Amino acid sequence: MNLPYPLFISLRYLKSKKRHRGISFNTVIAVSGVAVGVMALLVVLSVMSGFHEDLQKKILGANAHVIIQSFKGGIEDYPSVAGKLRDIPHVVSLSPFVLGQVMVSSGPRAHGVFLRGIEPSSELRTTDILKHIKQGSVGDLVRKDGVPWIVIGRELAGMLGVSLGDPVTVISPVGEMGPLGMLPKVKRFRVAAIFEMGMFEYDTSLVLTDMKAAQEFFGFGSAVSGVELRLDDIYQAPEVRDAVKERLGFPFHARDWMQMNRNLFSALKLEKFAMFVILILIVLVASFNIVSTLMMNVMEKQKEIAILKSMGATHRGIMLVFMLQGLLIGLIGTTIGIAGGYLLGKILNNYEIIKLPADVYYLSKLPVKMKWIDFAVVSVSAVTISFLSTLYPSYYAAKMKPVESLRYE
Repeated sequence: MNLPYPLFISLRYLKSKKRHRGISFNTVIAVSGVAVGVMALLVVLSVMSGFHEDLQKKILGANAHVIIQSFKGGIEDYPSVAGKLRDIPHVVSLSPFVLGQVMVSSGPRAHGVFLRGIEPSSELRTTDILKHIKQGSVGDLVRKDGVPWIVIGRELAGMLGVSLGDPVTVISPVGEMGPLGMLPKVKRFRVAAIFEMGMFEYDTSLVLTDMKAAQEFFGFGSAVSGVELRLDDIYQAPEVRDAVKERLGFPFHARDWMQMNRNLFSALKLEKFAMFVILILIVLVASFNIVSTLMMNVMEKQKEIAILKSMGATHRGIMLVFMLQGLLIGLIGTTIGIAGGYLLGKILNNYEIIKLPADVYYLSKLPVKMKWIDFAVVSVSAVTISFLSTLYPSYYAAKMKPVESLRYE
């Protein structure tokens, strides 16, 4: 099979002269620069995607995918509302909750938290908090001696200096009217279980208790603060939210997990884009190696270019020779970089080469999530930059005059 002469010549130019067999040193340097840039970019983007996914998993583990509340402050007829929600597409489970901000204390230590009243059986199907219990069990969530149970995070337990079975005092700033004015409401709870979500915010600022106990404590009666929905596809949350609004109408409103964490995930997305822009500069710097390699080839091959032109080669043909040479360098470097990035990502994901302090990051190794879209964007970007770097050397070679090059030969 006969190759087109621009491709045949460009392949020849990738090699060194006859006395030095193999690929030329300049070509190796140019290919290596592109490969290292692509590999570094892919590994960093994969690690950032891993952190993003890990954070998203922890947030969605502690919160439902869609939360429904009422503008009137509480939902009185929960069974009726639940009946209207069960047949909405993508809804797999739902759970009522009562939520309020309180102070939890033990002796001289105190900390402000959110007290969430739940039904353990339905909460297990809706969120993952009770699945992260490290001490105690769901079976321990029963009222003993008239004292309601409470589940707290491991970090909060350390702050308060309490363990399983210890009593804690819950204080609500919104209490009851007494002879001297508004008095805070105080109630004792028993630590029945300790969970660990792996996020400081939840492990220190969220506590769970029985829904009836929370209703009594906050004076809700039979009302609940809202209803949590779990979906079979988290990315269908906006559609489910709109369906809920249409189904229930005023005074109900719904929010999905994307709305509730918009600022955080927007910041992570912006940070990932900024890292992409910064690291693509590595590939851009590597493209200068391609430019220098091609310019050296053009200067070295002036006689050959002149001979090709005198034999009838067109300006377009000469340009194609050097454009293909630079493009081949970019393609080879990108391919090696993709293979290296994938292999390094697998190694980082499967082995604890880079260890993290688990007590600080709640992770023992770098989380790596390799996405095909990252590989596709990086590959296209690297090949495009490599191609653009060939334009000037190719144009310079094409405009050379054969007479000038052969005059002194």
